[in-house]
Amino acid sequence: MGLNESTIPDETIETLSRSFFKEFLNYGFKKVDYLRFVNALLDMAMKNSNDLDETDKPTKPLPKKLSRDHIELPVMCERLCIRPYERKDKKVLQEWLKDKESRQFLLSRSSQTVTLDEFVGDKSCIIGVVTLKSGAPIGIMAYCDYNKHQRRAELRKMIGDPEQRGQGYAREASQLWIRYGIQNLGLKKIYLSTLNTNIRNIKLNEDLGFQVEGILRNEVFFDDQYHDVLRMGMFIE
Repeated sequence: MGLNESTIPDETIETLSRSFFKEFLNYGFKKVDYLRFVNALLDMAMKNSNDLDETDKPTKPLPKKLSRDHIELPVMCERLCIRPYERKDKKVLQEWLKDKESRQFLLSRSSQTVTLDEFVGDKSCIIGVVTLKSGAPIGIMAYCDYNKHQRRAELRKMIGDPEQRGQGYAREASQLWIRYGIQNLGLKKIYLSTLNTNIRNIKLNEDLGFQVEGILRNEVFFDDQYHDVLRMGMFIE
């Protein structure tokens, strides 16, 4: 891809810019600092443009047309398995949810934190536990607010074991869970809402096939701070 060509949507650029801006604001940037940052960024981009063009290739997203063959849990790939949630999983989930990043998993659609019991007891919530092939649980996937008539649901994902993060498991588990949603639940619209608007998170979701649909400004008060909520979605043909 040439330097003057871009396939990145305007909405994604706006989201990333806003995320950077809030970080710089907290750091104490002044106008001159923003100019220095932009100049430094352009300089690095020019020096490394060839390397970026060669290596910065997104992971191929799921095809928009998938088989409608019915599948049930557990579902498996080379490294992972997703099985149904069981009562015995409550203890490990409670440990995971002590982590700041993981606690966002329980934020409700109304931006209120629900309890674990309320979450697993919600009949509109479908939960799967992510395990390694050894059977060791490492995370959780969910479809919340599942609407069978409208054929839509909110996807949530969490690698709860900190030692297993950064190894591509979230991507693989999400792909499995999306296939399950399409082939078992008949979903046509899958969306997600996240407080995490950093580049890595947005890139992962875009690689999975999601597109930025909008930003809710200062929507959630969480950990003594207001956060934007990023809404992303995909439509399955």
